[in-house]
Amino acid sequence: MDLIGASALVIGGAGGFGEATVRTFVDAGIKVVVADVADEKGKALSDELGEGVEYVHTDVTSDEAIDEAIDRARALAPLRVAVIVNGGPGGASKRIVSRSGDPLPMAEFIQTTEYYYIATYRAVSRTAAAMSRNEPLADNQRGVVITTASIAGFEGQVGQTAYAMAKGGVIGLTITAARDLAPAGIRVMSIAPGTFLTPAYNMTEEEANAKWGPGVPNPKRMGRPSEYAHLALGIAENDYLNGTVIRIDGALRFSP
Repeated sequence: MDLIGASALVIGGAGGFGEATVRTFVDAGIKVVVADVADEKGKALSDELGEGVEYVHTDVTSDEAIDEAIDRARALAPLRVAVIVNGGPGGASKRIVSRSGDPLPMAEFIQTTEYYYIATYRAVSRTAAAMSRNEPLADNQRGVVITTASIAGFEGQVGQTAYAMAKGGVIGLTITAARDLAPAGIRVMSIAPGTFLTPAYNMTEEEANAKWGPGVPNPKRMGRPSEYAHLALGIAENDYLNGTVIRIDGALRFSP
């Protein structure tokens, strides 16, 4: 898909994967809206990158907030790409039943699925609706939506039931949404990262690689957000990538 003169919406654009994706897209000549709740980081990023990049405070649990971010992107240029890397509270490492015999509180389960699963569906449906009104490009292409799953959605570890279930839902959405949206010329893809060095780890790259790198078959290090970002750009540009989840994990398979 020709992305010259297009805009992209990056939901979670102030975080590790999101920031790298914003920078990569801007380098490719795409106008970008950074949608996040991290106002200070998001505004600093948009100020640094300058014209053609805007920050919009976006609560992923709100239809209206998502719609506002979409409208801002469409005001820049036709919205052709949405990258959904939203995170949120929840996802703590807790078993279904604790050692003391107590079940995982449903409030914690619901919070995790609200941010990692329901919010993803909300963003997919609303960005796709906006893209469906675009003028078609070659081969009837109107846009692409890229979600973020996780290898935990394939082989979740102990204590990851809520998170793994949410990411498994994102994985299951991919082919079905691609089929739903095919008549509109909208592709749907998902990226499933392994262990990546993002600010959440709160350690240097050397420290992180020493701790987590030995478990990765090849290369023996954590992933870099720029590697996620370049994959996202490649997906956006390649019309024949559709309905598929791509693992980017150095051949890592989570053990229990």
